[in-house]
Amino acid sequence: MARQNFGGFGGANPQQLMRQVQKMQQQLQEAQEKLEEAEYEASSGGGMVAVKVSGKRELTSITIDPQVVDPDDIEMLQDLIQAAVNEALRKGEEARETAMNKMAPGMGMGGMF
Repeated sequence: MARQNFGGFGGANPQQLMRQVQKMQQQLQEAQEKLEEAEYEASSGGGMVAVKVSGKRELTSITIDPQVVDPDDIEMLQDLIQAAVNEALRKGEEARETAMNKMAPGMGMGGMF
């Protein structure tokens, strides 16, 4: 009896394929949980503003050096906060992208997570 070809999987056993899919799903779930537990830090203005964001993309902490608080230049403080937050979020996204690419190299899943 001829084996069916499952879309380029070389006629592999369907049960074996299902186990492999389940294993990959579990690994992806574990990686996702690990990424969500991570924390990413960034600063701007030479450390005058520092922020932390969680892997869930939530701002968890802001530290502002009192020297940078100038009531006549609120725009500079806003810019420093924005720059630090964006950098911390970028670090988190970079870590997420790296982790997901390790899980499925060459599958083009980069923007999927």
